[in-house]
Amino acid sequence: MTRERTDVVVVGAGPTGLLLAIELTLGGADVIVIERLAEPDQTIKAGAIGALAGEALQRRGLAEAMNAVERSMADSMSRLMKSADGESELPFKKFGGHFSGIFGIDQTRQREPDRRLRGVNQQALEKMLGERACALGIAIRRGCELTDFEDTGDGMLTRARDASGDVELHAAYLVGCDGGRSAVRKRAGFDFPGTEPSLTGHQAIVDLDHPDRLLPVGWRRTPVGMMAYGPIPGRVFLAEFDGPPADRSAPVTREEIETTLRRISGADVRVTAVKTATRFTDNARQADSYRRGRVLLAGDAAHVHSPFGGQGLNLGLLDAANLGWKLAAVVCDRMPESLLDSYTAERHPIAAKVLANTRAQVALMRPDVMTDALRDIVADLMSGDEGTRYFGEMISGIKIRYDLGSDHASVGRLSGNFALGDGAETTLFDQMEDGRAVLVDATGGAASAIAARWDMFVRCASRRAGPSLLIRPDACIAWVADGEDLAGLDAALTRWFGPATH
Repeated sequence: MTRERTDVVVVGAGPTGLLLAIELTLGGADVIVIERLAEPDQTIKAGAIGALAGEALQRRGLAEAMNAVERSMADSMSRLMKSADGESELPFKKFGGHFSGIFGIDQTRQREPDRRLRGVNQQALEKMLGERACALGIAIRRGCELTDFEDTGDGMLTRARDASGDVELHAAYLVGCDGGRSAVRKRAGFDFPGTEPSLTGHQAIVDLDHPDRLLPVGWRRTPVGMMAYGPIPGRVFLAEFDGPPADRSAPVTREEIETTLRRISGADVRVTAVKTATRFTDNARQADSYRRGRVLLAGDAAHVHSPFGGQGLNLGLLDAANLGWKLAAVVCDRMPESLLDSYTAERHPIAAKVLANTRAQVALMRPDVMTDALRDIVADLMSGDEGTRYFGEMISGIKIRYDLGSDHASVGRLSGNFALGDGAETTLFDQMEDGRAVLVDATGGAASAIAARWDMFVRCASRRAGPSLLIRPDACIAWVADGEDLAGLDAALTRWFGPATH
């Protein structure tokens, strides 16, 4: 039997688990990631990531990697769009997402239009996060399956099995990032209440005979269900509202996809080959808490919902960004264990709102005349400036605000990127690649003089105009001074980063 020690064991090497491992490492913690699959899953999943998730990656130096994926994706998508309607370029910067297949979210009319979704699919995302993790020397054990764990009183003993035999990992904490059917969540005894599934959905990349003639690009609601074709060649998205699948785990066959596509579309289309396919439904559940002692949950292990609106990856990556620096501070003895209580307090309400809006989207998709009338009203609301902003901010999560006990409207918000105007042409996110917090000082040095006592964890950066800000490693604004009054800065630094180091 192999025995090892580390600070944190992360179960699951999907996007949430990988970003969490990166955040932990940047915070000074040792981490081992174990993953049941021997290779990354190539099954079709999310086709893009939300604005806030994209910003979390940009803060860690992955902006150019995302740009490269978007350029490649745009090339592929433009071929289909051009053949369909003469368009030669996919306007990433104009598309703000959809609500229940209603495409009324105009990104150019949002209050912060530059904070947009990113055209990065899940496979590309996992690749870039995996490369970043490897560059940081993070141990990722693929083909290593969790078998059991227990709290020993002073830590967690995690048992797993890989090709070489049994493995014991001794750590301070265990984090389940192992998906909606999380073994960690089930074994730890978390309650997982929610609503039962009501639909059967499929997503696939297929080869079709005569797709340009038979299937229009885009979303379509029919008397049978919902479907989408594109925006990348061969991608089909199908949903029927006649109950859950008999066996969600059964292999998805070519015949199943073809039958469902023909039934929903009404087109005499043939599926000649299936490259990748998955089956989904709309059960919506959320763990009662994201922590039980030394066991924590993040991503789909903590919350599941339908994929409508593409919000799942956003939620999971922001869970990782919120938890990583806090857990690292605790295991490195810089902060008390009570800091971890803020993880559930901040993230649980956000996921609850996403579960609610995905349930609403399912209700708006059902193929009946009453839903027809309701969709017309929602589409009309989305056509106005306030409507498109309301739905855009809901889907993107841009208006997330954690309750940090402050009346200031900016405290608790997640900051976007901005130029510091410090003469060096740097931005806020340029200062955050190593995972430290940032004190943005517009007082001419007075705020920096206070924050310098925490310089191991907080970097000071000057700006010529605007408020002074204390920004946590997850981009949450923890303190604001609109002028020269620095009241509360010392308390905010102590609250989030412990006693001053000097």
